[in-house]
Amino acid sequence: MKKIIHMSDLHIGYKNFKERFVDIIDSLLEVLPGNPGQYVVIITGDLVNNANKKDSYQEAQYGLDYLKKLGFKHVLVIPGNHDYGTGNRGKKKFIKLFKVSFYGKEIDYPKVDIIDNIAYIGLDSMAKELNWYNELWAQGQLGKKQLSELENILNQNKIKACSKRVIYLHHHPFKWRPLHELKDSRKLHKVLKKIMDKNVSIDAVLFGHNHEGKPHNGKWGIPRCYDAGTATLKPRPKYVDWAPWFKVKASIRVIDLSRDPETDYIVVCKYQKDVLGAV
Repeated sequence: MKKIIHMSDLHIGYKNFKERFVDIIDSLLEVLPGNPGQYVVIITGDLVNNANKKDSYQEAQYGLDYLKKLGFKHVLVIPGNHDYGTGNRGKKKFIKLFKVSFYGKEIDYPKVDIIDNIAYIGLDSMAKELNWYNELWAQGQLGKKQLSELENILNQNKIKACSKRVIYLHHHPFKWRPLHELKDSRKLHKVLKKIMDKNVSIDAVLFGHNHEGKPHNGKWGIPRCYDAGTATLKPRPKYVDWAPWFKVKASIRVIDLSRDPETDYIVVCKYQKDVLGAV
């Protein structure tokens, strides 16, 4: 199983986005070739729009359950800044609540899943941002402990023996934006470079957060580096929405790791034509 459906920034709880997510799922079922069980669905954060809003997690879980009901049995998620609060201010209590709600138990990050000999490694780029001195805004940070554990995981024989390795997180590791950056992206690069220098490949880095939906393939020597945009087309605040370089995109990508990146493609959902047109 080397096929991935990558999406991000659902922001469920905002307007009718729960219904938009259902439309996305129905669209996937209509256009994807083969059995849904052939795909691993990866959602790189901001499942909800405001974790403080009652029932937000439950509404997001409804969509995840619907995916599984239709046969997408492998669904991997990681938290974003909105999953721990409002997006600009988070609370530590949501770290545990997110884990219990979406994993069924408390886990440690990095989160490792080996599916058909491919290692999927999920990182939490938000938990280290919830201290009183840096809890504001939408920046991310992996932290020394998580980066050290990531390095240990990548050096494990069972991970090196996998045919492919996919890293996924919420914050954009390459493109810097004020108050939105992954603050220790250089340290992440150092960890990944160390393992690649040992001829162990990192085959994809998947992320979201910026809502731009652009590929950055080849960064750090990694063939696939994808920003999934916002699947539900969450609009930006009005004071920046006018800027053409901030245009919101929904880049729900279908990735086949057994083929060249040029063969990856974007799924266009029904509602997109009404909101922004085909993406």
